[in-house]
This record gives sequence, C-alpha cells and structure tokens, in this order.
Amino acid sequence: MKTLLADLREDVVRLVTGEIALFKAEMTKKAKDLGIGAGMLVVALVLVLFGFGTLIAAAVLGLATVLPAWLAALIVGVVLILVAGILALVGVKKLKAGAKPVPERSVEALTGDHLADQQHDSKHDTKEAAA
Repeated sequence: MKTLLADLREDVVRLVTGEIALFKAEMTKKAKDLGIGAGMLVVALVLVLFGFGTLIAAAVLGLATVLPAWLAALIVGVVLILVAGILALVGVKKLKAGAKPVPERSVEALTGDHLADQQHDSKHDTKEAAA
C-alpha cells in the first residue's frame, strides 16, 4: 500500500511539473509573438507619422504656388491646430461619457439573476406554505 501511495505521489508530482513546464513554454512563445507584433505596430505608426508630415509639407508647398510660402505654412498650421482642437474636445467628451468604471450590463445581468432567484424562492415558499 505504501509503495502504491509513493508511486501515486511521484506520478502526480511528475504530471504537475510537466504541466507547469508546458505552460511556461506556451506563455514564453505567446509573449514573444506579442512583443514582435507590438514592435511592428510601433514601426508602422512611426511610418504613418512620417507620411502625415510629408503630406503636410506637400500641402504647404502646394499652397505656396498661389500664396507666399509663409502664408501657406500659416494656413496649414492653423487648420491642423483647429482639427486637433476639435478632436481633443470630442475625445474629452467621449472620455467623460465613458468615465463610469462600472460594467453596467454585467450588473444588470447579476441583478436580474438575483431578482429571478428571489422570485423563484418566493414561489417555492408560497407552494410550501399552501401544502
């Protein structure tokens, strides 16, 4: 009986150790893949930023064909600041609207489940009282 329990203990230890090693290997691979993906996204965002800068320069140069260069740069700069201001105001409004850190649907579901349990309990109590 002792050898059976000792063998069982060893098997359980070996199984748990193997599962932990598998878990570590899987998580290491996933973390590596996530890191590579995040790095690629950062590079893509930097390239998009450079692309927008080039488009802004093209807008200034295009306006400079009909207006003095300083006026073209001023107009493009003011338009960019206005767009940034509008986006900031809309962003702040959205943040304030979503500022409640309460998962409303989950609370409703839980409250609904609780109410259903109460109704079930009260029906069950009524049936018992009638019997």
